[in-house]
Amino acid sequence: MDCITGRGDSALNDGRRRRELGALGDGAGIDVLVVGGGITGVGVALDAASRGLRTVLVEKHDFAFGTSRWSSKLVHGGLRYLASGGVGIAHESAVERDILLTRTAPHLTRALPQVVPLLPNIGAAQKVLVRAGFVAGDVLRRTAGTSAAVLPRSRRVAAAEAVRLAPTVRRAGLRGGLLAWDGQLVDDARLVVAIARTAAREGASVLTRVEAVNVTGTSATLRDTLTGETVDVTARSVVNAAGVWADQVDPSIELRPSRGTHLVFDAAAFGGLTASLTVPIPGSTSRFVFAFPAAHNRVYLGLTDEEAPGPVPDVPHATDAEIDFLLDTVNTVLREPLRRADIRGTFAGLRPLLRTGGDSTADISREHAVLTSPTGVVTVVGGKLTTYRKMAQDAVDAAVAHAQLPAAPCRTRELPLVGAVHGAARDAIAAPPRLIERYGSEAATVLGLAQRDPALSVEVAPGMDVIAAEFAFAVACEGALDESDLLDRRTRIGLVESDRKAAEPAARAAFDRASS
Repeated sequence: MDCITGRGDSALNDGRRRRELGALGDGAGIDVLVVGGGITGVGVALDAASRGLRTVLVEKHDFAFGTSRWSSKLVHGGLRYLASGGVGIAHESAVERDILLTRTAPHLTRALPQVVPLLPNIGAAQKVLVRAGFVAGDVLRRTAGTSAAVLPRSRRVAAAEAVRLAPTVRRAGLRGGLLAWDGQLVDDARLVVAIARTAAREGASVLTRVEAVNVTGTSATLRDTLTGETVDVTARSVVNAAGVWADQVDPSIELRPSRGTHLVFDAAAFGGLTASLTVPIPGSTSRFVFAFPAAHNRVYLGLTDEEAPGPVPDVPHATDAEIDFLLDTVNTVLREPLRRADIRGTFAGLRPLLRTGGDSTADISREHAVLTSPTGVVTVVGGKLTTYRKMAQDAVDAAVAHAQLPAAPCRTRELPLVGAVHGAARDAIAAPPRLIERYGSEAATVLGLAQRDPALSVEVAPGMDVIAAEFAFAVACEGALDESDLLDRRTRIGLVESDRKAAEPAARAAFDRASS
């Protein structure tokens, strides 16, 4: 069916939202109610719906409103967890990375080279540790079944090759570099939207701007935040996937959030970076700061790992100390140091880590946990973006067992997301590469909008690599309900405030056009 007409099985839009909210008021039976529309919540909804369970997901704001849009946009193989003995989570991460790269989301993921420049400040002992880590990463890749054609093996490269990959690296004393490969997402929020649409295609009702209150293991009151109307629903099971807000849904959960911060630069500041420039953090054997190419001709620089006590804000912010730390660390390997004036934007996300008796949040395991409260609410917390699918599978398994639901086995290891395409089929798509990277097999549909209406072929702001057709597609098919959905999540224009302001008229026009 045609997504643009709003009749496609995977089409999410205002009309479908109103219809499905109305159906809840009619008392339709629910097997699984999912609270939270981040990467974990939409993963749970897809897993449950694809097993034949009547599934409803509610999200107070928008898809990927919280932590899921503030990640590093990387698909990690779990290498850093080996340093602390986390063999299990490292292997799980490598397996899930392979599933994303080769089966479920090959259109939204790609291989990313990561280069550690061998400069005088990296001593022999640290070089040996990094090289040993990269070799261990090769072993992880092989044990996960990922071929070298997907992720090449690590190796040492000459100085000229290191400079080609990272043109702004310091030449003086450069002895070459250590090169390894990992996975990168085109964008984390786009992955969340693709999973949500796939869940809808499998029969789930996926509803944003709907808040769940008074949640128990079998019921909740749902409030439409756009109209204020409420409806009481019952469900055979309830899964709490609210991330850093999980303890507000289930007070029996104790979280210890940590904040990861990134800086945003124009790509020109790194001279055409084509790899992840990876800089070991002094004093650590497993942590790095890295700069990598990103959407909209930008480079992201991250990552911090700081405790974030206190109330959880809707939008976390970088601190001055974190900004200084990132600049100081990356500048140790750059020919010309970056300054605060070079920063175009910042973003920070909170990781929903379970409170433990450990030390710093940087040392807390990223393994996920599935817990069932005394009221019967199944909560899934912890973990990381790469392992969302396994987290969802475990959560649905727990809900099925607790409520004795008649569910089919999990199918998500082999279930392609909306738009999934690779190989010759990808090469045959008649659309620009940047559209194919964002929309996969649906790129031709987006391009067709622009070809039928010249007004949709123009950039949404001067020099911006987004056309008005992408906004139109987001409104018709991707569940965008207001301008912030378009600017901050369906695209990442909003990470740079001046770009956001320049594109706001085009975002408003997209909704005006849809309602006319």
